[in-house]
Amino acid sequence: MDVYSTLTRSKENFVTINKNRVNLFVCGPTVYDDAHIGHGRTYISFDTIKRYLEFKGYAVFYIQNITDIDDKIINRSKESGIPAGELARKFEKRYIEDMNKLNVNGVNLFARATDHVDEILDQIQRLIDKGFAYETEDGVYFEIDKFPEFGKLSNRNVEELESHRDLADTTKKNPQDFALWKKREGVDEPTWPSPWGDGRPGWHIEDTAITEYYFGPQYDAHGGGLDLIFPHHEAEITQMEAVSGKAPMVKFWLHTGFLNVNGEKMSKSLNNFITIRDLLKDYEAETFRFFVLSTHYRSPIDFSKDSLHQSAKSLDRIRKYYELLDVEVTEEFESDYEVLDKWKKEFFDSMDDDFNTPKAIAAIFGLINDSKNELDNLSAEDKIAIKAFLDDAAHIFGVSFEVEEVNAGSDDLLDLISEVRSELRANKQYDLSDKIRDNLQALGYEIND
Repeated sequence: MDVYSTLTRSKENFVTINKNRVNLFVCGPTVYDDAHIGHGRTYISFDTIKRYLEFKGYAVFYIQNITDIDDKIINRSKESGIPAGELARKFEKRYIEDMNKLNVNGVNLFARATDHVDEILDQIQRLIDKGFAYETEDGVYFEIDKFPEFGKLSNRNVEELESHRDLADTTKKNPQDFALWKKREGVDEPTWPSPWGDGRPGWHIEDTAITEYYFGPQYDAHGGGLDLIFPHHEAEITQMEAVSGKAPMVKFWLHTGFLNVNGEKMSKSLNNFITIRDLLKDYEAETFRFFVLSTHYRSPIDFSKDSLHQSAKSLDRIRKYYELLDVEVTEEFESDYEVLDKWKKEFFDSMDDDFNTPKAIAAIFGLINDSKNELDNLSAEDKIAIKAFLDDAAHIFGVSFEVEEVNAGSDDLLDLISEVRSELRANKQYDLSDKIRDNLQALGYEIND
């Protein structure tokens, strides 16, 4: 199996530190608001990667951090009047609920930053002792000039970074030096005692303290969104390799591409910001999951109603084929059906090529196209083999190929809905008529006005 690593900008054979074991860390959310569909894209991708690794026989320990202390949380706390800790717990709970609805359930441990302050303080002290960090009047900072490889993940150099920064009005030795500890004496916000005064951790040190505690100084895979490469992941490498003296910190760096909405970056100012909760009011969770997997995890993905509709149709097509098999999968069966062998190999070759889910999905449709017309002539053993393969694919993708109740509704019900829509259109109630049409299309029904 080959996996692309951002660090080397190449695909490499996936060899783990410990045979058949994978330690995986993925940057989790800052819990000050509801998770959005960009989060959904990233965490569906890594949930699928974990599922496939386990299918391949690896034992995967998947940790996701929860950033539960941050400027955004503190500012939202002051705006809402809800204590920062209470606010963070509220949105952490809602985040996990949203992930469960998307069938993202592979995380073994959610590690809160505030539960690991002791580990953070210990790592900062060791960085100071080794000469990589220093204290100022407002905090403790990592001195990047002491780490010549700073920038190796993002392919940036310090000189380029400095030219874009204001050198004035800072207590730091270099404006690119990043905070390990932020002093917050006498402020109305959560603080912790430390040898350098009351305060709270910097963002980057939270993750390396957590991963060192559970994985040690080196582990197999680290994931997150493309936007985290710099400065966050760059700082993680710098901290961990400096304090441990061991490199690389991580063998494989995996990053998901950006999610846009109708061709534009998602933002509240553009009024195209979509939370997972809002999405699931109108669309099936499995439709969104299938939509995400229809694009390679490293590629940008464009969200639109049309693309969701297409995903719903594609998923429904697989489900209808699955229903035609009409057999029960038994533990023991034999089949030498060449069409299945061909497309099954294509499926797993695609997944072995950097988790290429769109090519794996195309292999399923190749199987459907080449076998559908001869299903009636296939033996029960061949059908069982096909169904067993589809069951494996469904598990890896985290979706169900079973025909849903809503997709097995009666023709009478559809006729009634069609009549209602005709009356609405006759009365020029086009908005309501279009909403019914859009919802039916999202469920996989073709509606032609």
